[in-house]
Amino acid sequence: MKISASKILATAITVIAALTLLANPAFAQEKSLVVSSTTSTEQSGLFGFILPIFKMKTGIDVKVVAVGTGQALDIGRRGDTDVVFVHDKPAEEKFVSEGYATKRIEVMYNDFVLIGPKSDPAKIAGGKDTKVAFQKIATAQAPFISRGDKSGTHAAELRYWKDAAITVAPSAWYKETGSGMGPALNTASAMNGYILADRATWLAFKNRGDLTILVQGDPKLFNQYGVMLVNPAKFPHVKKAEGQEFIDWITSKNGQEVIASYQIGGEQLFFPNAKK
Repeated sequence: MKISASKILATAITVIAALTLLANPAFAQEKSLVVSSTTSTEQSGLFGFILPIFKMKTGIDVKVVAVGTGQALDIGRRGDTDVVFVHDKPAEEKFVSEGYATKRIEVMYNDFVLIGPKSDPAKIAGGKDTKVAFQKIATAQAPFISRGDKSGTHAAELRYWKDAAITVAPSAWYKETGSGMGPALNTASAMNGYILADRATWLAFKNRGDLTILVQGDPKLFNQYGVMLVNPAKFPHVKKAEGQEFIDWITSKNGQEVIASYQIGGEQLFFPNAKK
C-alpha cells in the first residue's frame, strides 16, 4: 500500500509538534491563577509593576479581579478565585474562621489619608486626630464622598465615623458612590468634597483639581494588607500550587524588595512587613 507524500508530511508535522510539547511543557498549558484584590493594589499601579516580575521568575500568569475588599472576599467565598489579597483585617479573619482560607499572611502596609479641598470649609487642615476631623466635617455638613462599596477603605471610614459617635446616611452632604477608589476620587474632585483614600491610590491619582491631603499621621489610619489562599479543601478546583507559589514569592525577601521598590515621584507607596 502506497502512502502519499502529503500524508507522510502531515504525520511528520504531528510528531514534531508532539515532541515540542513534551520538551516544553509550558507550551502545552501555560500556568495561571486568579487573584481577587482591592482596587488600591490595581489603581495604584502596584500590580502592573510586580506581576511581570513574578511571571518572569515563575512563568505563572496572574489575572487580577480588582474590586472592593468585601466583593473580593465574596468572590473567594464562591470559589471563583485562587488567592484573595485585601486590606480589612477583621473581615479577613472572619474569612479564615469561616473556613474559606486556612491562613492569613500579612504582606505590606501603608496608610489612609483624609483629603479635601484647599478651601477646607470644615477647618481640619493640619490635624492628626481622625476623630476630631470627622466630627468637624459632620458639624459643617461639608460635602463628603464615601465609596459606599463595602471595600476595605469604606469599612475603615465607617469605623472612623463610629469612633466620632456620628451616624451617617446618604444626605445633602454625605454622598455614596458605590465605586472604586479612583472613581470616588474623581467625584470628590468634581464636588470639592472630603474623602478618605489610601495613600497609594492618591499618589497615583492625576485628576486632583483643588484637592489636597488635610489630615494624616494618626496611628488609626494605619492600613494593613493580607493575602490568603482560598481553601482547596472546600473548593478542589482552586489552583493550590500556583496560588501558594504567588504567596510564597510575594512574602519572600525578593517579593518584599520588589514591593518596596515601587515608587511614584520618588515616594514609596507600600511598605513590606511579611516577616515582621
